[in-house]
Amino acid sequence: MIARLAIALAVLLFWATPASAHESRPAYLDIRELPSGQYEVLWKRPARGDQALGLSVGWPGACSEVAAGTGPAVPGALVERGLIDCGADGIVGQRVVIEGLEGMRTDTLVRVAFGDGTAQTNLVKPSAPWVDIEGPRPALAVSGDYFVLGIEHILLGLDHLLFVLGLTLIVRGTALLVKTITAFTIAHSLTLAAATLGVVAVPQAPVEAVIALSILFLASELARQGRGEPGLTARHPWIVAFAFGLLHGLGFAGALAEVGLPSADIPLALLTFNLGVEAGQLAFVAAVAACLWAWRRVSVAPSRWGAGASAYAIGSLAAFWLIERVTGF
Repeated sequence: MIARLAIALAVLLFWATPASAHESRPAYLDIRELPSGQYEVLWKRPARGDQALGLSVGWPGACSEVAAGTGPAVPGALVERGLIDCGADGIVGQRVVIEGLEGMRTDTLVRVAFGDGTAQTNLVKPSAPWVDIEGPRPALAVSGDYFVLGIEHILLGLDHLLFVLGLTLIVRGTALLVKTITAFTIAHSLTLAAATLGVVAVPQAPVEAVIALSILFLASELARQGRGEPGLTARHPWIVAFAFGLLHGLGFAGALAEVGLPSADIPLALLTFNLGVEAGQLAFVAAVAACLWAWRRVSVAPSRWGAGASAYAIGSLAAFWLIERVTGF
């Protein structure tokens, strides 16, 4: 019975994003006002290999490109640098359009640093792919953008959700599940902070591969439990959740690093992005718990094969991600 629900959830996750767990990475546009009145531009687009997202910046008519070039090589992104001139009136009051964003699953984080030390930060969505340059925004508004970015990353980061789903299916009892999810939260919050602040530095590609391996481990534990052989996760779920939570936190940190946050925004981004991740995670756990409760209310005798089917569904997807990520090193 529970296995059938897990299969349905795994299938939904699979069809929502065909075998790709991290296409939700945002693009990043950084505009910095120079003493000359011109603007230095950094434009960073998510990429897989040499293929970057088909996005471009549509500058206002008053702005013209003075210089253009490529930036330093960054794993998972294509970086371009340039210089624009917006005339005597500057860029304030102008609209910048992110061309090609409509219909995509990703967002674009836009930050404009003005000559007086203030800054404007906006999260540009596909539904409204432009930003009006109006000057500094309140900290509360900026916090909201990073909070939304955190929610989107966890809800579109299918590998992290699949790991949480595995924990939810293995752990018995509400109190123990709360303890387990709390351990996972504390652990990934620690490594998210450490990595974002530069205390630890781990290459992102191996981290993503081992995250897939952690899901494969949970799938094997779920299969053992279905055969009546409780494994380490069933006996000590919070220890397993904490250990792998440290790893998943490095994955979350990679999402912030790929955005290319300026140092001035890191404390605010770290706090509100992490709160967004937790809000999305708790919403997912609550939805799964509600579905399990409803299923138990209407379920009949479980099928003989169903006990391990969910484990193999989750494990197959995790194995695919593992192979894909290892071959992409």
